Amino acid sequence: MKNGLTQIAILDIKQNLRSKWFWSYSILFGGFVAVMFALGITESQIIGFVGLSRLMVTFMQVSMAILPIFVLISTVRSVVGDRESNVMEYMLSLPISLSGYFWGKLLGRFIIIFVPVFLALFGATIWATITKIDVPWDMFAVYSFQLAAMVICFLGMSMFISTVSRSQEIAISVAFIIWLLSVAFLDLILMGIMLKSRMNPDLIIGVGMINPLQVFRTGALALFDPELTVMGPASYYILDTVSRPVFIIFSVAYPVLLGGLLAFWGNKYFNNNDIL
Repeated sequence: MKNGLTQIAILDIKQNLRSKWFWSYSILFGGFVAVMFALGITESQIIGFVGLSRLMVTFMQVSMAILPIFVLISTVRSVVGDRESNVMEYMLSLPISLSGYFWGKLLGRFIIIFVPVFLALFGATIWATITKIDVPWDMFAVYSFQLAAMVICFLGMSMFISTVSRSQEIAISVAFIIWLLSVAFLDLILMGIMLKSRMNPDLIIGVGMINPLQVFRTGALALFDPELTVMGPASYYILDTVSRPVFIIFSVAYPVLLGGLLAFWGNKYFNNNDIL
């Protein structure tokens, strides 16, 4: 492409393939799936789900804990780091547009972060097929889309922070605060606030749904627990407001929309301000 998007994406992928963090990250998820099979988790049962479904549920819970902070910390330094090391000045001296540089960075990061997670999940289905374990392909497809949506959401957030930050230290600090707030305002904390302040529960839960991490968690739970029993009273409001299939679609669409919007704003700022 004339604007250099493809070249920047390929360059970013090659650079990450040479780094130790990428291989550590890939081994973490691949090793987790292997350990789960070795421990016989596919033979245990939770809310009627057994076999590979049980492993997928656990895998999604681990991904929810690891992926957001990993995406934020590893990506917020991409643009501001290139600016501080003067790499950006060299890159933009080439026939590459500002938008091509920005979106190329985002595309390269998406591939390098999502592919290992997807391959770990896909590898589990291949091994299950070989060992004659039933594979819930519908659950595999939905979970794959949800993982991709979560990566896009926090990638867009990270690229926006990296673009507007003036130093790597500020970018990392902001990213950590965002992750901390996302984790803090999960449904359990929100229920505590509601009980203590006696606020309208509809308002509290509605505000909670702004949190993309909460949306991802609820969407993953809704797939294997149709009644959302593990969420307690909050489930009644959610399921009375929208149907389960609609919420599962929302759990994919909302993070993608939020991440895309933040990435768009980041690209606009990148094009219209002094980036060096």
